[in-house]
Amino acid sequence: MKTLRTILKWSLFALVSAALWPAHAADARRPNIVVFLSDDVGYGEYGFQGNKEIPTPNIDSIAKSGVRFTQGYVSGPYCSPTRAGLLTGRYQTRFGHEFNGGGPAGGNNFGLPMTEKTMADRFKALGYATVAIGKWHLGGPPNFLPMKRGFDEFYGTVANTAFFKPRAFVDSRKSDAVHPVEDENFYTTDAYADRAVDWIERHKDKPFLLYLPFNAQHNPLQATKKYLDRFPNISDERRRTFAAMMSAMDDAVGRVLAKLREINQEENTLVWFFSDNGGPTQATTSKNGPLRGVKATTLEGGVRVPFCVQWKGKLPAGKTYEHPIIQLDILPTSLAAAGAKTDPSWKLDGTDLLPYLTGKNSNKPHDSLYWRFGEQWAIRKGDWKLVASRIDGKEPRLFNLADDIGEAKDLTASEPGKVKELKAVWDTWNAEQENPRWQPNPGAQRRRAKP
Repeated sequence: MKTLRTILKWSLFALVSAALWPAHAADARRPNIVVFLSDDVGYGEYGFQGNKEIPTPNIDSIAKSGVRFTQGYVSGPYCSPTRAGLLTGRYQTRFGHEFNGGGPAGGNNFGLPMTEKTMADRFKALGYATVAIGKWHLGGPPNFLPMKRGFDEFYGTVANTAFFKPRAFVDSRKSDAVHPVEDENFYTTDAYADRAVDWIERHKDKPFLLYLPFNAQHNPLQATKKYLDRFPNISDERRRTFAAMMSAMDDAVGRVLAKLREINQEENTLVWFFSDNGGPTQATTSKNGPLRGVKATTLEGGVRVPFCVQWKGKLPAGKTYEHPIIQLDILPTSLAAAGAKTDPSWKLDGTDLLPYLTGKNSNKPHDSLYWRFGEQWAIRKGDWKLVASRIDGKEPRLFNLADDIGEAKDLTASEPGKVKELKAVWDTWNAEQENPRWQPNPGAQRRRAKP
């Protein structure tokens, strides 16, 4: 009987262990991190932002299954500065990365400074597989490319490019060399989805960081017939092409999300989606309403963007978060999700959002947010915003965003004390920033700052 009881005891233990092991194994694996970044898409686009003209069900699903930020900001109203802030978790002006560099790949001195550690560096140190797929725009010379900045693999363009047959392309599986794409059927958005799904399959057995910065919706406006055919009722040719590009990006996001489900990693993946700056309305038709201002301005239309995050089972689903956050928060939040501690010596400007999103902390993540883009600058402190933009001239204007999201009513005359207070706080922050390491393309800010 003793032998029988022993056999039964160990048999029961084996059955329980077998049943519990998958859960323990899943818990032991650190979460994957996926960062989707769209390019030049204004606040008034996407279904989750209220746009009913262009269906984006896959992108919308991130907000539906997670958290939508009504006041999600970026630290720069321009492509490269925002990316520099994202990957470092620091205001890019702290290390002089204030503007884009010159030319399609940037000049020889243009690139994310080597003094800065990237998100990929941080996660690679934790044992993550890392990949960048899409538009890099943080330096074209070999020492600035993703393969030297913590990413195991890079598949994409060095900077802005055409969607068909891009000329400054890298596929690090084949070579680190920058080369033109010769394939007549190559379309960046579709190709990036193909590579992302393939890469996830190859790295499904370990935690991974997937950074997927689309070049959609940056100009030139280009789309395949497949996507154009989805919008026969849009008569304006430019807007129809914009819609087709948006639909292609939504399909690409959907394919990545489907792959996460296929490998049973959907609930073990923190997924971010946002745009790098507001839309350049005249160039691409991208809508920023109800905000005022456009890309390359420090008005709300230049720096407040569509922004959402999903982590099923860990973050609430369908939540709308009303307090201001910024893309600098993505790095410390993702590190916290991975169970990693942030070293104070890194001097990150971002905040771990997890306790705020789960309700453990009811305070605001940020007391103040700051911007500097050449002669344009801004500070947001509480609901007050003091901003100097090219659209309004060099003199700063004061707005209360709680009552005036469109920055229409200037309160400088009636609130001189508030103007003085905010300017003093911004001056203190500004004194900590580094001078720009390079100047923008001649006239670039002026051309894009038209209302």
